[in-house]
Amino acid sequence: MTKKPLFPGLVFDENDQPAGTAYVGDEPCYVVDDAGFRRHIPSGQVDRQVLSRMQELIKGNEELLGEQTAKMLGQDDLFSVAAIASQLKNMDKQFDAMMETGLPEEARAYLGMLGFKIVIDMHGEVLRVDQPGAAGGDGNDGRNE
Repeated sequence: MTKKPLFPGLVFDENDQPAGTAYVGDEPCYVVDDAGFRRHIPSGQVDRQVLSRMQELIKGNEELLGEQTAKMLGQDDLFSVAAIASQLKNMDKQFDAMMETGLPEEARAYLGMLGFKIVIDMHGEVLRVDQPGAAGGDGNDGRNE
């Protein structure tokens, strides 16, 4: 069970209204306005869907992403690349830890500045994840629907 929502401030409803956060007992939730009724959606349900979509984007590209990440960090030796690629291949374990500790405030703020946005329906189903920084040369605008 998660201790806090991973993406507060980055989750929106179908009407482009930001979802709030609240706790029902000790369960963190995103809160969406459904014609005046405040629906509380367990954050773990939404967060896992988003992390799963991110994992799908990375799967199969771990080596390339490892090389690029190592280069950005100035650590582009063979061992660093292999270590980063290994971490990417074992992402599910990283996500479990992230669900426990949460995403740092600075990381969420940075994602927000980049235009990262999660759109959910009233039942907590992720409709899309906008990742403008992920746009490629294929004409894709970065949306994952």
